[in-house]
Amino acid sequence: MILDVLPRSAAYERLNPSFSSSFAFLRRPDLPTLAAGRHAIDGDRIFAIVQDYETKPLAEGFLEVHRRYIDIQYVVTGEELIGYAPLAEQPIQVPYVEDKDTAFLQGPAAPIPLRAGQFAIFFPHDAHMPSRTAGNPVKVHKVVIKVEIRK
Repeated sequence: MILDVLPRSAAYERLNPSFSSSFAFLRRPDLPTLAAGRHAIDGDRIFAIVQDYETKPLAEGFLEVHRRYIDIQYVVTGEELIGYAPLAEQPIQVPYVEDKDTAFLQGPAAPIPLRAGQFAIFFPHDAHMPSRTAGNPVKVHKVVIKVEIRK
């Protein structure tokens, strides 16, 4: 997992050839008003999912992992907690479903704050639980960039 702020995103672009266009999308000036839904960057290889929601209690969530895509999660407005745990030794709640590229786990997670202007990168070995709160629900406008893992 990587946690940082968007002005320093260039430091991570060399980690994956698709990160450059991913972070370019996150620098769009219209990001705060971009409509919820899927936005193409490079077909199914790189795309953005814009989300508007209220955070939910940490205790009500499950960790998730992906095999096909890396997640770059960027909070545009609001803030949330993201539960984090290494994938190793996490008990499976729902086995991996290929067409959804998701498995759910039931192990413990460390809550990590993700505030407006910050991004987190989750690789396949990073179990994560987004959209959480420690207190009252908060409205969040977030963009999740899905970056296909090159084989």
